[in-house]
Amino acid sequence: SRKTLSCSGVPDNTKQPPGQPIGTQRSKEEKKVLRKQLKASHTLLKHEGISTAAQPTKSLVVANGGLGNGVSREGLSAALKEMGEVESLVMPPHKPYAFVTYRSEESARNAHVHLNGQMLQCGENSVTLYFSYVESVTHEEETSVPLPEGLALVEDFVSPEEEAVLLSAIDWSSTNDDITAQKALKHRRVKHYGFEFRYDNNNVDKDKPLPAGLPDECLPVLERCVSNGHISMMPDQLTVNQYESGQGIPPHVDTHSAFEDTILSLSLGAKTVMDFRHPDGRVVAVVLPGRSLLLMKGESRYLWTHGITPRKFDMVPACDPPSPAGSRPDLGTQSGLTLSKRGTRTSFTFRKIRHEPCRCAFPSACDSQGAPSTPSLSLPPSPPTLPCCRADAARLEEEYVHRVYDAIASHFSSTRHSPWPRVCHFLTSLPPRSVLADVGCGNGKYLGVNPDVIVGCDRSSALIQICAERGFHTFVSDALSVPLRTASCDACISIAVVHHFSTQERRLAAVRELVRLLKPGGRALIYVWAFEQEYNKQKSKYLKENNKDRVTDGKLSVHTNRTAFNTQDLLVPWHLKEGKKRGDEESGDKLESGPAPVFHRYYHVFQQGELEQLCAQVNGVKVQSSYHDQGNWCVILQKDGL
Repeated sequence: SRKTLSCSGVPDNTKQPPGQPIGTQRSKEEKKVLRKQLKASHTLLKHEGISTAAQPTKSLVVANGGLGNGVSREGLSAALKEMGEVESLVMPPHKPYAFVTYRSEESARNAHVHLNGQMLQCGENSVTLYFSYVESVTHEEETSVPLPEGLALVEDFVSPEEEAVLLSAIDWSSTNDDITAQKALKHRRVKHYGFEFRYDNNNVDKDKPLPAGLPDECLPVLERCVSNGHISMMPDQLTVNQYESGQGIPPHVDTHSAFEDTILSLSLGAKTVMDFRHPDGRVVAVVLPGRSLLLMKGESRYLWTHGITPRKFDMVPACDPPSPAGSRPDLGTQSGLTLSKRGTRTSFTFRKIRHEPCRCAFPSACDSQGAPSTPSLSLPPSPPTLPCCRADAARLEEEYVHRVYDAIASHFSSTRHSPWPRVCHFLTSLPPRSVLADVGCGNGKYLGVNPDVIVGCDRSSALIQICAERGFHTFVSDALSVPLRTASCDACISIAVVHHFSTQERRLAAVRELVRLLKPGGRALIYVWAFEQEYNKQKSKYLKENNKDRVTDGKLSVHTNRTAFNTQDLLVPWHLKEGKKRGDEESGDKLESGPAPVFHRYYHVFQQGELEQLCAQVNGVKVQSSYHDQGNWCVILQKDGL
C-alpha cells in the first residue's frame, strides 16, 4: 500500500519493497502508480513543455514536488537524499514540480522505483510525488536585481537582547487609545506614538501630539541610527504594527506632506517579504529578516510603493546567496528557493513629522505638489500583446492574472460575498452526498451552499488562505491540471475562470480538465464574462457609462470599467482599496497613504455562441443548456454515461 514520507524523508511505516524486475507481473497498486506517473509526464509536456526520457538518466522531474504545491526544499531534499547523493535540486518559483540530479544513475533509479507514488508530508501539507526521467535540467540563470534607489537594508541591526526589550515595551493589553491610539485593524493591530497617523485621511494631526512620546526603550536604537549616519534628525513619530501569520499590508507610499524624507522600519520577530513596486511596473521583493533595519529615502520613499502580501508562507533563498552591494536575489528567477513559514512579526516604523510642504523631485506622486488623491486610469507601463506561443501565454497569465489576484486577494474577497442565484440553483439541485469540485473557487463563496462533500481549488495561494480561514477544504492548483482522480466528481463548477486563459488552446484545455474530473453522467457549470453586456434589450448591472477603452498599437487595450466592450482580449483595471467595503461593517483599515495602486487583469470576453462552440470540441460531453446571466455566458455540460 502507499506509504507516507515525513519531512525527514523516512517512510512512516515499513520499508518499501525493492524495484520491480523487468518481465515480472506488476501489482494492481504498481499499475495505478504507473498510470499516474504517465499522466503527470503528459501534463508536464502539455502545459510546461517538459519532455521526459524513456531510459534512466541521473536527472528526474518530480511532479507535485514544487514550491507551488507548498513543498519546502528541506522536506523534499530529505526524502530525495534517502535514495543517494543529490548533486542538485532545482525548484522553480511558483511551479508544481522540481528537478533533482543525482550523483549516479543508480541513485536516480532508486528514487524512481521507491519514491514514485509516495506521499510527502510536510507540516499540514501532503502531496503525492511522481518521478520521470529527463535528459537534462535547464532553468533560468539566477540573477540579482538592484534595490530601489535610496533603499538600504541593514541586517542584525539590533541584538536579540535589544529585540526582547523593544517588544516588551509595547503593551498590547492596554485599552487606553488616548495614549497610543491603538487600533485593531482588519489585517493587523497597530499603535501610534508621538502623533497618530489617521487612516481616514492618510495624514497626521500635526497640532495634536499624543500624550505619550516615543518609548524610552527606542532611544538607544535611534541614537545609533544618528551616529551611523542613517538619519540626521531624531524621529518624533512611531507606528508599531503587529502581523500574525497570514496578515499583510496593502501597497502604499507614505504620505509626502506628512513625513520628512528618511523613513526607518525595524523588523522584529519573524522574517517576511516586502514587495516594492515602481510605477513603470518593476517589482523588487526584499526579504526582511528579524532584527533588520530598512531605510527608505529619496526615490524608494517617495515613488515606489511598498507592501506585504497576506500569506502564510514566503518564497525565500534557501541560503544567503552572495549579491552585489545594493542588490538582492531576484525571487522570480531563483531556483535555490524554499518556503519560509511566517510567524508573528512586529515592525517599528520611525518617521519625522513634516511642517512645510514637500518639495521632492517626484511631483507625480506628491500630494503637496498637486498629485491626485486617487489614481486616474492609466495604462500599464508596457501593455502586453496577445501571446503567440505557450510560453508567452503562461508569462502573460502569471503577470496579469496570478500575481494580480495574490496582490488584491483581500480587497477582491470583500467584494465577493453574494452567491449568484442561478449558480446556487445548480448546486442545490445536486443529490445528497454529491462530490463537487469548485475549480477556481476564489474566496470560497460557493463552497458552503449545499453539497455534503465539496472541495475547492484556486491558483491564488492568498485566496486559498482566505478559504482556509473560513473553514473550507481547499488547495492551490492550476485549473489546467487539477490533482484529483479522473471521474471522481459528481459535478464541477468553473465560475469566472476560463476567461482568464489567454489562448484558445488553453481555454479548451481548461474545459477538458473539468470534463475529466466528472463521473459518467456528471454535470459541469461554466460561467465566463460576456462581450454582450446588453442582451435581449436588457443591460447588465456592470454597464454604467459609454465605452472609453484605450487601445495602443498592437497591444492589449485597457478597458474602462463599467462600459461596453469593444474588443475581446483586454486588460481590466482593479483599483486597490482598503477600509470599509460594500457589505463589510468592520472598522476601516485604509491604505497608509498616497494614491491606491491600479492592477490590470487579463480577460478574454466571450461572444454569443463561443462558449458552446468551445465545449463542442470536447469529446464525450454534450451541452445540456446555455444561457446569459447578468453579463455572463453560461453552459451546463453533461458527461456521457457508461
